[in-house]
Amino acid sequence: MEVAILFSGFNALILIALLYFYTRIAVRSKAAHSVGMMFFALLLLINSVLTVYSYSAMSPFFGSEALPYLSAISVLEFFGLAALLKITI
Repeated sequence: MEVAILFSGFNALILIALLYFYTRIAVRSKAAHSVGMMFFALLLLINSVLTVYSYSAMSPFFGSEALPYLSAISVLEFFGLAALLKITI
């Protein structure tokens, strides 16, 4: 469960960086695409923060069979967001 919590926290940090870059782009260019990407990053940020909270608060209720899948989801999301951040920068 610690791996899932750690990578969900990393995901939140990447999403904060993406939100910052998309906001800068939107302010400079007034492009609708950047505003849409800001909205996308904000919703995913909320999801990541709620994931960290729910994994932390409700970890005793998750079965041990589900833990590898929850960790894999968080790790894969991290690599996807890292690639998006690399492309954005």
